[in-house]
Amino acid sequence: MTLPGRPAPTGRLHLATQTLRDIYAIFADLGFQVFRSREVETDEYNFELLNMPPHHPARDMVDTFYTTTPNVILRTHTSPGQIHVMREHAPEPIRVILPGMCYRYEQITSRSDIQFYQVEGLAVGRHITLSDLKGTLSSFARRMFGQNVRTRFRADHFPFTEPSAEMDVECFVCGGKGCPVCKHTGWLEILGCGMVHPKVLINGGYDPREFSGFAFGVGPQRIIMLKHRIEDIRYFLQNDMRFLEQFQ
Repeated sequence: MTLPGRPAPTGRLHLATQTLRDIYAIFADLGFQVFRSREVETDEYNFELLNMPPHHPARDMVDTFYTTTPNVILRTHTSPGQIHVMREHAPEPIRVILPGMCYRYEQITSRSDIQFYQVEGLAVGRHITLSDLKGTLSSFARRMFGQNVRTRFRADHFPFTEPSAEMDVECFVCGGKGCPVCKHTGWLEILGCGMVHPKVLINGGYDPREFSGFAFGVGPQRIIMLKHRIEDIRYFLQNDMRFLEQFQ
């Protein structure tokens, strides 16, 4: 009767959930609301309304899970949510993030999996410019990685944004000097972004002559892997307690 009781182990949030909540809090302070969108989509919303008509070469960039129902698929990115939220709120200004799971029929490796988290961001209104996009994402990077982190934007191409870019942050492992984590470049890619394409605005119910907007896509698991130097993305879904217990 004098033996002390064994303490019951307490649960904790998964590392991915912790990071997602950090991202929600940062964008909430910037005036963004969370909007949930469906994981099972139609080909129309996943591709066509995002300026990728049938046989568009950009479709070859993503391998898609198709269901037995014609034109019904598992979404390959969270971008279809842009159309849903625009059609729900047009012509009012909107500022939302759209988190969720995405699916791609790809080879499972240490760097890629068939399902992964993504956080989409969208802002639409009058007089929104590329400067607003850069300011918003730079503020996010400083909140996420530290006030002194440097960022840079590189030109890229996405069918649903024009112009398009990718944003890098200075490597927080080596301080920009070059190391294996940043492949000796001193920079880490964390997201893609751009100004919403006029065709996408039209498909969402906005007149591009009056409205403009920006969009971006963040990969939370990529950020986690970079921050904690995790070498295998498969750890997130394996339920290995040796991995999970490292993160309180």
